[in-house]
Amino acid sequence: MATLLGALNAFADSSLFELSRELQSEAERSVAFALKADYKKSYQVLEKIRAKNPGAACVLRNVTRLSEFDDTGDTLALEKAAKELSECAAEGAWDVLRAFELGYAQTSLGNSIKGALGTRSAAKKFEDSEDKDARAFYSIYAYYIDDGLSFLPFVSDDREAYLKILEERSANSELFWALFATPLAWMYYDKQEYGKALNVVERALSKAPQNPVFWQMKADMLYKLKKYTEAAKIYEKSAAEYLKRTGKSVRYFCAIGNLSRIYLDAGDFEKSKFYTEKLLDPDYKKIENWMPESLIKDLKKKDLL
Repeated sequence: MATLLGALNAFADSSLFELSRELQSEAERSVAFALKADYKKSYQVLEKIRAKNPGAACVLRNVTRLSEFDDTGDTLALEKAAKELSECAAEGAWDVLRAFELGYAQTSLGNSIKGALGTRSAAKKFEDSEDKDARAFYSIYAYYIDDGLSFLPFVSDDREAYLKILEERSANSELFWALFATPLAWMYYDKQEYGKALNVVERALSKAPQNPVFWQMKADMLYKLKKYTEAAKIYEKSAAEYLKRTGKSVRYFCAIGNLSRIYLDAGDFEKSKFYTEKLLDPDYKKIENWMPESLIKDLKKKDLL
């Protein structure tokens, strides 16, 4: 019996995630709807795929659920994704991706060790694949492993190679470009290469101009580049849109918290105070544990929380 690795390399000249022309078209439509935050239509399109390829449909449906959670803060979508990804099965590379995404969902739910082990196990199956998307998924995992060990002498460091792979796939992958663009931008952010991070997000917005998460990411990069007026304009619009669309959700309060520190750093103390006081809202306390740790830490450092 051929090993999984052998099976991966046997199809290296074509996409391991290749679907029939009809299903590929539907999958791309589903992704496009999800990136517009039209999750209902995304799920409806995926029903057409489920009839012919239930495994791929399961993976794509729950990638959409994870996107919905990231956007709206809907923890029910996250819980559904973790449950269904643990129960469904797919074939070949699709099943490896199922396990990879399951690890992410479990980590987001607080099962860090279980999630990390699952992600590691899945990523390692893509390590020697020549398929470009498979290599990119492996690169996400491998980059953070090398990053965590970078302080050790005589340890190989292939982070630049992984960044190049993610650059290419975030530009050219038909189905998964957004899954590569997001971590790539944050990798550059963590390296304090904010201009490169902004370039990644700008490219993402050229593909998905209505995506609300990419807009917040753009504001994050502009803030780090000290383009306070541009960053504040985006976050003010984002706060209003999220309040209308999702209520006082995580991303609404992310916008509020960022506006608080943007105006503080810009020297507009009155506006900073205005937004800081919004963080006293009892609704903020309900979602505080889901807020980005780095944002909370910086707000506390600046005495804004």
